[in-house]
Amino acid sequence: MKSASDIRLIRPAERTVETQQTSGMTREAAIASDRLWAGYVRTAPDMASGWHHHGDHETAIYVIKGRARIEFGRGGAASVDAREGDFIHVPPQAVHRELNPTSEEGIIVVVRGGTGAPTVNVEAPSE
Repeated sequence: MKSASDIRLIRPAERTVETQQTSGMTREAAIASDRLWAGYVRTAPDMASGWHHHGDHETAIYVIKGRARIEFGRGGAASVDAREGDFIHVPPQAVHRELNPTSEEGIIVVVRGGTGAPTVNVEAPSE
């Protein structure tokens, strides 16, 4: 069992920039363990990531600044648009891509729980 002495505080200067980046996104990992990843993510203006899923990981996204769009479903035709203060839940294996549909940098907090490969790049979903 972990003790209270194992609790730690992670300050902004202690976050590590992830080397495996999704184009247009800068991920700063605050917590990275075998079953949990949490970090601060900046999204470039007008960016769109490639299509991917997060394997067996479940993902929660909280929008601090700007907007975040997630496209998914048949042919990528479905989407959710989140703004400041909104959460997005992405279930395991859900093929999607993230977008910042604005002309300003976005800031989100991402928390991902699960095991295995955290990102699996795939082709765009078919019609």
